[in-house]
Amino acid sequence: MKIINRKFHRDYQELEKYEAGIVLTGAEVKAVRQGRLKLNDSFIKIIGGEVYLVNAQIPVYQYARAAGYDDKRTRKLLMHSKEILRLKTKIQAAAGLTVVPISCYNKHGVLKLEVALAKGRSTIGKKRLEKARDIKREQQREVKEYVKN
Repeated sequence: MKIINRKFHRDYQELEKYEAGIVLTGAEVKAVRQGRLKLNDSFIKIIGGEVYLVNAQIPVYQYARAAGYDDKRTRKLLMHSKEILRLKTKIQAAAGLTVVPISCYNKHGVLKLEVALAKGRSTIGKKRLEKARDIKREQQREVKEYVKN
């Protein structure tokens, strides 16, 4: 089971990767293991010496009580203090850097979140990236057709 933030590689340029644990309730863990986590438009905030996942959506588990459940609540991430300090200093030093979740996966029975220090792409950069992908895809098709004949 691996849940991927599909917009990440289009919207951001990855600089560094980190791995973090997530603090979840029991019903949330079961929902994530079913693959019901949505990382689109989510981001990571560093407040004090702690890291939080903001705006990630985990729908209510079907067999749990839904009373008072907020599916977009802020969730705490578990990282080493040295990693948090390194992220905090890099974000403050350079403008335009942010921390974004890439994927969520199960590692030895524990849910982990892959996090990246990233730089946002402009709309022109996004268009160039899409155009380069289209050209590469077209070249691969041409090679495949040439090999067939």
